This record gives sequence, structure tokens and C-alpha cells, in this order.
Amino acid sequence: MKKTILLMLSAALVFGSCSKQDKDIANNPLVKEWKTPFGTTPFEEIKPTDYLPAFKHAMKIHEEEVKAIIDNKDTPTFQNTIVAFDFSGELLYKISGVFFNMTAANTNDEMQKLEVEIAPMLAKHTDEINMNAKLFERVKKVWDNKDKENLNQEQKMLLEKIYKRFVRSGALLSKDKQEELKKVNGEIKTYESKFSANTLKETKSYELVIDKKEDLKGLPQWLVDQAASTAKEKGKTGKWIFTLDNPSVFPFLQFSEKRELREKIFKAKNNRGNNGNESDNKEVIKKLALLRAQKAELLGYKTYADYVLEERMQKTPQQVYTLLEGLLEYSIPAAKKDVAELQKLLVKDYPGATLEAWDWSYYADKLKKQKFNFDEEETRPYFEINNVRQGCFDVITKLYGLTFTERKDIPVYAKDIQVFECKNEKNEHVGILYFDPYTRASKVGGAWCNSYREQYVKDGKKVTPIITVCFNYAKSPSGRTTLTAEEASTIFHEMGHAIHGLLSNCTYISTSGTSVPRDFVELPSQILEHWCSKPEVLKMFAKNEKGEVIPDALLKKINSVGTFDVAYGMTERYAAAYLDMEYHVLSSKDKIDDVVAFEKKAMDKIGLISQIPPRYRSTYFSHVFTGEYAVGYYSYVWSEVLDADAFNAFLEAGDIFDKTTADKFKNEILSRGSTDEAMNMYVRFRGKQPSIDAVLKNNGMKK
Repeated sequence: MKKTILLMLSAALVFGSCSKQDKDIANNPLVKEWKTPFGTTPFEEIKPTDYLPAFKHAMKIHEEEVKAIIDNKDTPTFQNTIVAFDFSGELLYKISGVFFNMTAANTNDEMQKLEVEIAPMLAKHTDEINMNAKLFERVKKVWDNKDKENLNQEQKMLLEKIYKRFVRSGALLSKDKQEELKKVNGEIKTYESKFSANTLKETKSYELVIDKKEDLKGLPQWLVDQAASTAKEKGKTGKWIFTLDNPSVFPFLQFSEKRELREKIFKAKNNRGNNGNESDNKEVIKKLALLRAQKAELLGYKTYADYVLEERMQKTPQQVYTLLEGLLEYSIPAAKKDVAELQKLLVKDYPGATLEAWDWSYYADKLKKQKFNFDEEETRPYFEINNVRQGCFDVITKLYGLTFTERKDIPVYAKDIQVFECKNEKNEHVGILYFDPYTRASKVGGAWCNSYREQYVKDGKKVTPIITVCFNYAKSPSGRTTLTAEEASTIFHEMGHAIHGLLSNCTYISTSGTSVPRDFVELPSQILEHWCSKPEVLKMFAKNEKGEVIPDALLKKINSVGTFDVAYGMTERYAAAYLDMEYHVLSSKDKIDDVVAFEKKAMDKIGLISQIPPRYRSTYFSHVFTGEYAVGYYSYVWSEVLDADAFNAFLEAGDIFDKTTADKFKNEILSRGSTDEAMNMYVRFRGKQPSIDAVLKNNGMKK
């Protein structure tokens, strides 16, 4: 392969030079070959100062690889142009994988500054390649002659992906328009990085400090102990500190009897990035929304939403709006009924008061206890984090034959991270999984799955994936960290993404693993959540400290509250998805005078009630404003439809571990990457297209 030859030549030049710069780059731990097990990252060798020179070197290598493709005198073919391009930039991809995983999972001020510098540099590098006229000329020749090459389905998809990548990156634009687009792309990356840094700073800087025991009334002991431990870590022994990390703020809102304190921490959570300080995100949002609109228009699209959705299952903004409005038609009326019930409880405590957003979790919990004699805290002792993880592993083993064995010889970037080797039923190596469970100051909020390396085939040899799943659970000072049922479900969710990457069986980088349309990628994650709530699965892993399995009486209670209070979660998700769309159907001529007012107007359109804000307010909506899920938050909603319908296939088979159905899901979806159109893959698995009826029925809103 030309790429391999180029890398060898490059290495020879590097090591043959006597200059200090060349020696430095040769010894850079990000550049040199990793002698670690399975080519995992040697985290302990890497310093922040290594990244910038490594990126610059890798971009130079990538440019040389691309030049070799352009300079090839042979007629452009799928192999010498499309495949060569797909495998170019291997070193850059490796370095980027480490850097951007670290800026999310183990960042600091130095890394954040580097991100602001590197992100636009990478954007410029990518643009230079994607707008290279000579390179595109070769790609287009292959595209125009595709019927002559006898390509298989995956090869057809790869060719289409790469051709469209060039077109959608501005390859057909005039030179001056390309220069304008490059400038816009660089600005977008700069503002996305700024938004991310601001949000992290806002989240980590807030503390609700309590110094009176009476202000802890209603809080479970584990949460009090957690807050005391946080206070001790922060040099405030004898006090209790609650933060805006999910494992702290959400249980506080659910259990605290102090309404004024619930209001205080809720407003702090919901006003992140909206405090008029140096971390305020309102101006960043204004810039991003209009820059994205400008980008879309340069490329010939009406709006950024039109641009993005062209490559999704839901092809147009109208399709997305129809989906969201169809679901909101059911969820908002249901939520209004819940408000009426919760209001009755509130006025018993506060005569004449009106239910507010910071009251919902508290009174919903009270109502659940009254109606069903169910206290969620009864379940917590049975959801110990390691047991949940192992239970999830066991489910995956039963469904797909994968096993996970902990490896102590693979480097990690922080304590408490576990590393597992994944093997198949033939005991063959499949991939590596990092499991990073706990919150820390260096980690952004939320939960996610990402990769350090995708699966592909190179020179006839399968390159195996390296996957990471990250969470933000507060580690118990007692040493036994327990979770809520929802937090346990999140582990299953992220592991669903992980097995999508691990089970990939594709040839090319761009078609492998989770490189599927954004509104399809959540299907493997969300369907796995269904197993987490099933009694036969809970009996596999839900055990208390004494090793006692969760009792049948408690399982019955869990089952009885299955659809209780679902309208809140549904509505806040749909509202967030709608908000995302509203920002991205703007034209570049539109003006956002006031972000808060813009958001209110958007939420008024759908009749959102005051007690339910969107799951993510504009100023901390990182899914959207850091780029990954722009015009894509609805994907979670669409995937609710897909996963409900897909799981019904197991129910219809009469066994949630039905081997035939699991094999079909594995072979038609999990292993296929984007080797075919998403809907084609789904229909081959299910035998039909999905409808919203499945999710409405599952949530008790339709019979």
C-alpha cells in the first residue's frame, strides 16, 4: 500500500536527521510505535506539551499521503484512490483519538487551551484536503465510473460516503467560496471549543455549601456521606457540599425537604452559561447558530438543518418536526395531568403555592410512595456499580457470545478505571474496553461512549477496536457505590454503543463500527436498556451487600411503577430536540437578539409547561453546541421509536434472549456499520418499518 511505503519513508527521514526537532518528534510518545498490549495508549508517557508537535507532524504525514494519491499516474480506481484515501491519516486519527478523549475524560487548563488552538488547526487541515481540486478530480472519476468496477455493497457505500464528503465539504465551490467556507469552519470549531470549556467551568465552579444539619432534612444517608466527602476533599471538613454533577444535584432535587435549597441548586443547574460572566455562552450560541447557517448556505442548502439531515434517516426538517409534534401531542397533556396531582401535594406543605420545576422530582417521589408504596431508595442497595457492570456483561454474553476479562497490564489515565479484553465465543480477541465510572474534577459531565481506534481490515489483517465508556457516578466513601435504577440503565445504554463498536465486522474505516447516521446510532444503545428492567435480568445481578438477590416483592413494585411519571422525561427530551431544530432552521440573515427570549419563543410554540424545562437549556446544551449532535438531538427520540419496535421482536419470539433474534440483530445491525442504508438494515432485521405506536404503547399513552 502506498500509505505504508510513505510511512516508512517518513520514518527514515525522521530518524536519519540529526536536528533536535527531528529527534524530538521521533521520541514523541504520540508518534512512536506503541509497544503496549494491543496497541493501547501509553498514557503515563504522554505530557500535554507532546500534543501540539505531534499534531503538526501527523498533519504533515497526512498531507504527504494525500499528495501520493494525487500524484499517482495510474487511472483513478476504487483501490488506488478511494481506499487509499480512507486509510490515509492513520497517525493523525490515532493522536486525535487520544487528545479528544482526554479533553473529555481527563482535562485541565493546559489541555483546554490546547483544544482551542488545535481544533481550528484541524478544521483548516481537513478543509485543505476536502477542498483539494486535484484530489476531488480523482474521486469524481471513480464516482463517474463506479458501474465499471464491480463493487460490493460496502464498497459502494464507502465510495458514496467519500464522494459526498467532498461535495458536502465544498469541493464543487469556487475558490473564493472555498476560502470563505474555510474561514467559517475555523470559527465554528473555535466557538464549539469555547462553549465546551465554558460549560465545564460553569458546572465545576458551583457549590451548594450546607453547614446546618437541619438543611439536610429528607436526604438519604448515602447522599449526606457523599456530600461530606466532597466537602472534605475541598478543604471544608464538617460541612456538606452539593455540586452540579448529576449524581449530586438530581438526588438533592428528589429528596431535599428544603424547598428554598431545591430552588437554589435547580436555578444554578439551569442557568449554567447564562450568568453574565466570563463563562457566559449566550454570545457563543448566537455566533454558532448563524455561522452554521452561513456554512449551509455556502454549500447550497436552505438551512443547516437541511444540510445535516440530508445524511440522516429523517431526511428533512419537516420529518423531524412531524415526529416531535406527533409525540408531544401525547406527552404534554399527560404531563399536565401529572402537574394537577403534584400540585395537590404541594399545597399541603405550602398553602397557596404553585408547583415549580424544582418541586417536580420531590413531589413525584412522594406521589410514587403514596400510590405504589414504592421508595426508589429500596432498590439502591441492589444496584452496586460493579454488579451492574457485570450484569450488563452477562446479558451481552447471553445475547452475542462476547466475554470480558479484566486486564491489569494495560495503562490507564486515572485511578479507578478498569480495562477489559473482549473475546468472542471462539475465544478470539475482539477488542479492548475502558470502563471509567466515577466523576472527577478533570472530567466533563454526563455519560458517553467513544473510541480510540475503530475496527477495520488493513493489509488483510483485522485491526481490532479500542472503546471507552465514561460515566459520572459519585464514588461512595464507604467503598460500595450504589446506583439508582436509571443510573444502572445508563451503564447498559453506553455498553450498547460499546458492543456496536466491538462487534463491527467491516473492511473500511469510514464504514465500520458506529459510523452510522446519527439518528441510527442510538438504536444499539437504547435497545440494550430494555434488558436492564426485566425481572429475569435483575435477578442475575441485583444483589445487596449480603449477596441477597432482589426480592420478588420489590420486583413487583418496580413493575407496578413502570409508566409512572414518564410524561416528564418524554416531554423534556422532546422539548430539547425541538429547541435544537429551532436554532438550526435559521438563515444567516436571521438575528438572535436574546438567547433566553429565543428559547422561550421556541418552547411556547409547543406549549411547553413551566414546570418542565427542556432537558438541556440553550446555554449548556453541549450535545448541540459542541458539534456532535447539532440537528441530531432528535436522534434519541427517533431511536426510542426504533428501540421499542426492535425489542418487540424479542418479545414476539417469547424469549428476551432468543438466539435467532439476537443473531439477526447482530448480523444485520451491530456488525454492519454503515455498509448499507440504515433503513434497509433495520427492515432486514425487523421485516417492516417502525412507527411511533410502539413507544407510545410502551409508555402507557396509547392502547
